[in-house]
This record gives sequence, structure tokens and C-alpha cells, in this order.
Amino acid sequence: MYGLKGLAVVAAVFGLATAAAGQEHQDVNDANNPLTPKITVNLQDYYVPSFVDVPGHPHANQFLVRGLVPSDLFGAPQLFRFTLPVAISPEVPHGYVTGLGDLTLMDIFILPKQGDITFGAGPLIVAPTATDKSLGNGKWQAGGAGIVVAPQEWGLLAGLGTYQTSFAGQHEREDVNLLTFEPIVNVNLKDGWYLRSTATWNFNLGNGASYIPVGFGVGKVFQLDKGVTMNAFIEPQYTVWNDGSGAPRWQVFAGVNFQFPIHRPAQ
Repeated sequence: MYGLKGLAVVAAVFGLATAAAGQEHQDVNDANNPLTPKITVNLQDYYVPSFVDVPGHPHANQFLVRGLVPSDLFGAPQLFRFTLPVAISPEVPHGYVTGLGDLTLMDIFILPKQGDITFGAGPLIVAPTATDKSLGNGKWQAGGAGIVVAPQEWGLLAGLGTYQTSFAGQHEREDVNLLTFEPIVNVNLKDGWYLRSTATWNFNLGNGASYIPVGFGVGKVFQLDKGVTMNAFIEPQYTVWNDGSGAPRWQVFAGVNFQFPIHRPAQ
């Protein structure tokens, strides 16, 4: 009898541990999923200590304020996302300039799931809000964005692609024709820790100045009070291929992201 009771206790403890591990895995994936329908505030930073074929060994820094707000406007689930940079950039022939960069807005519509895979797509617009010509393109831009997310037993696979082209703005500035792709690979560890690689590939279809970085970093997800999630990370990124000058030789991407649950009124 006692043997059976002991086995039952062991089985119950094992079941609880397995459920807790599964919930932790899900929490880490949700914190890194760009399509998680929660109010999100991201405070992120790119520090670039070295550029390819740029004289004078300048550095640069770009602090990004990003937000995401879920919506069911017109009955369609969607995610409204904005990005506003605060940048320090080299100013030719010498010195640095600090100010706001161009504001990017996206409206991502969530498409029906295909198994465990989620797709999102929608329009993108860039407003020329930069406070100095060194910090922005001086052009209104429009385009689109697409996202695919595929959760795995070991972590998360995802990809974010964007295309944008200029249609108005300062006529003396160079036109914009930019394609980007961000592969997202996360491997979950224990206690909220995870490994990550999320470097964004940039392809300038106008002047051909393009580059592909590869990143490898680490992060940790914290569960705070009232359902709030905090996700802190750091990810060095090295450029493995470039065409043209001016690409970051290497950069450090770090940030803290907060997700806030949405409390819907009872029906």
C-alpha cells in the first residue's frame, strides 16, 4: 500500500514539474514572439564601434523606443507597431550629431493559423522625423511587412521581412529602396534563460550598399507582478558579408522588453 502511495506521490510531483517546465517554455516563447497580442514596450539599443571602409574610425549609437498595441479594428486582429530612434551618428567631415531619427509605423494583420505556424502581414510607412540629415533619409517611405512565427519544442523560429521605398520628401536627398530580413532563432534553456540570434539583413536595392550580420546572444525572461513580463537580452552581431562601404563591422544589440496583458471587460 505504502509503495503504491509513494509511486503516486512521485508521479504527481513529476507531473507538476513537467507542467511547470512546459509553462516556462511557453512564457519564454511568448516573450520573444513578435506576434504575441500584448501591449509591448521595447527599449533597445544598437552600439556600433566600427564600420567597414569608413575613415577616421567613427562609432555610432541608436537607441530605439518601440511599442506594439493589439487591436481588433473592423473585426480584424492586428498589431500596430511603431519605432522611433534616438541616434548618435558621425557627421562628415568630423564630429557627431545627436537627435531623433525617422519614425516607422506598421500595422500587422494576423492571418489564420496553419497548424502551429502564425502569419502576419500589413502596410508600413516611414515619416521623415529626423532632426538632422545625418540621422534620417529625408523621405516619406511606404511599403509592407510580413512575419512568420513557428514555435518549436526547443524554442522559437521566426522571420520578419520588410520592403520600403520613398515617394516624397526632400528632392535633393537620395531615393530609398530598401529590403530587410530578420531571421529569429531562439533556443530555450532553464529558468527563463535562452540563446538568441536575430541580426537584421539589409539590402539597399538603390545604391547596392548591403550587408548581412550574424548575431549570437543570451537573454532571460522574468515574470513580474500582475502578469507583466520583462525580457532582457544582449546580442553581439558581426557582419559576415557586405557590398559597399558604411556597413557596421560589428555591433552590440541589447535591450529590455516589457509585455502587459490586456484585461478585456467581461461579456
